[in-house]
Amino acid sequence: MTVTEADSPGPGADEKPADAIEEVLGQLDRELVALAPVKNRIREIAALLVIDRLRREEGLNSERPSLHMSFTGNPGTGKTTVALRMAEILHRLGYIDKAKVVSVTRDDLVGQYVGHTAPKTREVLKRASGGVLFIDEAYYLYKPENERDYGQEAIEILLQVMETERENLVVVLAGYRDRMDTFFSSNPGMGSRVAHHIHFPDYEVDELMAIGDLILEQQGYELTDEAEAAFREYIELRVQQPRFAHGRSIRNAIERSRMRQASRLYDRRDSLDRKDLVTIEDEDIRGSSVFATDEDGDLSGEPDKDAAPGNRS
Repeated sequence: MTVTEADSPGPGADEKPADAIEEVLGQLDRELVALAPVKNRIREIAALLVIDRLRREEGLNSERPSLHMSFTGNPGTGKTTVALRMAEILHRLGYIDKAKVVSVTRDDLVGQYVGHTAPKTREVLKRASGGVLFIDEAYYLYKPENERDYGQEAIEILLQVMETERENLVVVLAGYRDRMDTFFSSNPGMGSRVAHHIHFPDYEVDELMAIGDLILEQQGYELTDEAEAAFREYIELRVQQPRFAHGRSIRNAIERSRMRQASRLYDRRDSLDRKDLVTIEDEDIRGSSVFATDEDGDLSGEPDKDAAPGNRS
């Protein structure tokens, strides 16, 4: 279980609702490359909430909208980042008490013996109360092939809380699109409680390059022209290999390139200048096993070294 809390001011008495969220939306634009459909949908939800708050301020009838959400897409496409920014928006507009996201998986909710699941699930819900509960790979809660599985008990508790405590908690269910579709079909009560379904598309090569440029800029590194060409080639190869995790894999690749650069520079560490320290060379990229091929030209490297473990969002 991971708890992430943003340093976000709460709703101010004199603050205009739209002003309260424009900063967060701008931050989302800066943090995430592309993903226009996702950003547009988040802006639509934010607009609904702003108008809802304005109606309440004018004394108009305004029932709290359902805020439970489903984020679908492959690992590394920005789902966790968007959940945190959504928490900031909800907090600034007064819909949740804290701009926090409690991220969990099945292991945090489901027990291993009779009587274990309910207290585990309720403890997680207590931790998440007043914020956002982000359940990654939510479909693993449902295992119909195992009659002795306790995931259904966790689902039933979640269903109850999503309905009765919707004023205190927003639940985001995340995972692969096809598996989430099956999960909702098998659990119609869960699907009926989720008002907003947002799909995170895969990144194209140019977009992955842009993500890499952004990370390098943030970390104070530069690619030579040769290294940039090598990095594009790396991406084109890496996307074809197992366990590619989009933005996360790009970050991991850059981290490994930094390690290769550091190893290359170490022996002359006493004579380095600033340019040496900030420059990633072609060899720092091409040292990846992703470039290894067998005699037939097939990829034979070890993609796991540059891939993130698991299927996190």
